Amino acid sequence: MSILLSPLTIKNVTLRNRIAMSPMCQYSATDGFANDWHLVHYGSRAAGGSGLIIQEATAVLPEGRITPGDLGLWSDDHIPQLSRIVRFIHEHGAVSGIQLAHAGRKASCAAPWDGGKQLGPEKGGWQTYAPGDLPYLESDRPPEALTTDGIKNVVSAFRDAAERAIRTGFRIIEIHSAHGYLLHEFLSPVSNNRSDEYGGSFENRIRLLLEVIKAVRSVWPPENPLFVRISATDWTNGGWNVEESVRLARILTEYEVDLIDSSSGGNVADAIIPFSPGYQVPFSEAIRKTGIKTAAVGLITDAGQAETILSENKADLILLGRELLRNPYFPLKTAGSWKEEISWQKQYLRAK
Repeated sequence: MSILLSPLTIKNVTLRNRIAMSPMCQYSATDGFANDWHLVHYGSRAAGGSGLIIQEATAVLPEGRITPGDLGLWSDDHIPQLSRIVRFIHEHGAVSGIQLAHAGRKASCAAPWDGGKQLGPEKGGWQTYAPGDLPYLESDRPPEALTTDGIKNVVSAFRDAAERAIRTGFRIIEIHSAHGYLLHEFLSPVSNNRSDEYGGSFENRIRLLLEVIKAVRSVWPPENPLFVRISATDWTNGGWNVEESVRLARILTEYEVDLIDSSSGGNVADAIIPFSPGYQVPFSEAIRKTGIKTAAVGLITDAGQAETILSENKADLILLGRELLRNPYFPLKTAGSWKEEISWQKQYLRAK
């Protein structure tokens, strides 16, 4: 059997294959609540054969939403709708994961199809928070620098959301520390202008992420996998870089992180990013050499391309984004074209 279609076991969780759905925001919730769109969206990928479904960035605080349409897990009231989706995913052979997030200075924006610009209070927007007062775009309102108490509140919110994730039934948590959102903003010197224990040196800039991981681990079962998504580079001089990512990876191993989801960018609006098929795979490969498992992501659209990444030991898991939006049944199609056997839903057997 191909590596791509073979199982992967991480702690007590076994994925039926190494095709995972990358967390992609749907901007379709109301007050953080999931609805039928999310059930059909995630359920289709489970029925389509993916091994792991990672739910889109789910805000741990209302002000941590990218848009008013983001999912949330800051309240127990969010659990029932999400539990329904999780049950469906598990009933159809996939594993459910959730990406816990806080958007930081990139919060309070309109949905992409409505322009994506930051929303003012008159349009339902809210005050954003960040390491300091540096906005993402010059046209944005300056964020408010988090106080020490504010930082403690963020850490507690991640912990509380992780505890709710347990009750919801999720089996994997991914902490979102990439793409210019709050935890990444603290990591990067281009967005972190603090002069206290959370700013300046590498050790200070990673402090908040480590505190969040420790808080999540305090409630998350030790036998359940914990992932962290990072942007391996800001793609700009003076920003967060690959060397720091590798250094961080070694530390995250000590904090019982099981896999690093290796993405990049998102923190510098005018960064020049050399988009091409698999352009982020070298980051996954470099980080994996520290001994931690990695997931590769970014313009991976072909099964043969994914198989090569795995066979060359550049990643342990393949995260597909846009390709799974286009084709929820990518795993079934791949198995058919490769003449390999994987589990089909009984309702679909006539199409096999």
